[in-house]
Amino acid sequence: MSNPNSSEAAKVSSRISPDASRRLTALAEAVLIGGTKARSSLRRRMDGELLAKAPRDYQTEIDVAVERIIVDELNKSFPTYAIKGEEAVGNRNAADGAPVIYIDPIDGTTNFAWGIPHFGMTISIVENGELVAGVVYDAMLDELFSAERGGGAYLDGQRIECVSSKGTEDVLVGAGLPVPGQLKAVSESVYFAALKRLMATTAGVRRLGSAALSIAYVACGRLDGFFEDGLSLHDYGASALLVREAGGVVTAFNGGPVTENGDILAGNQLLHPWLVEGFQA
Repeated sequence: MSNPNSSEAAKVSSRISPDASRRLTALAEAVLIGGTKARSSLRRRMDGELLAKAPRDYQTEIDVAVERIIVDELNKSFPTYAIKGEEAVGNRNAADGAPVIYIDPIDGTTNFAWGIPHFGMTISIVENGELVAGVVYDAMLDELFSAERGGGAYLDGQRIECVSSKGTEDVLVGAGLPVPGQLKAVSESVYFAALKRLMATTAGVRRLGSAALSIAYVACGRLDGFFEDGLSLHDYGASALLVREAGGVVTAFNGGPVTENGDILAGNQLLHPWLVEGFQA
């Protein structure tokens, strides 16, 4: 008698690296299961259905429900790992030195709450202070991005690479449009000067509404670069690993290591230094 779970596992394995570890497979399985709930729940939420965690920072009942689904799935494979979910549904500490799982059940909640079908779901694992595995899932397009440190970056089983651009006139760059209070690493004048420089020079600037997906788009060449301030590891962890494993660069605005400010600047090898220059006041 056939095992239905084995066929499901085969479907997942065909969408990630053929050399993927068991733990990356578990992340992919969990995010796909959570994605079913998110996809079926997309609609415009009314004012009474939104919880404002902070000004312009929303939570819906689906953020909580999806995180619960993902946590329940991950508990089966990672009972000794610490968990840090953005909605704190099943957060827990673990022994010193234990890996930590970061979950953002819906990255782009504003899009989701308004019924816009563009949001990301992301899970990453940090071990000994390093990002070692991660998945980003677009539930509406059914696209699964995945990466492991040293193992390359993949989109639905196909290896992806950052595309090297020829010149700044022929690049498409994503950027966050900060809400009041979001900017932490630089002043408004510096940030908007960098944004204006993009608008004056490049083929276009895109604000898509999900940092996780935008950074993943850099990894596969749909965007040549991306920057946003005030992000959390929940938002960018898996996507940053994707870019690095795809041959791109992820730093802070000044070109150094990403800081607690969450200032993320991602790009291909050729464009990244030019993007950094845009933040030199």
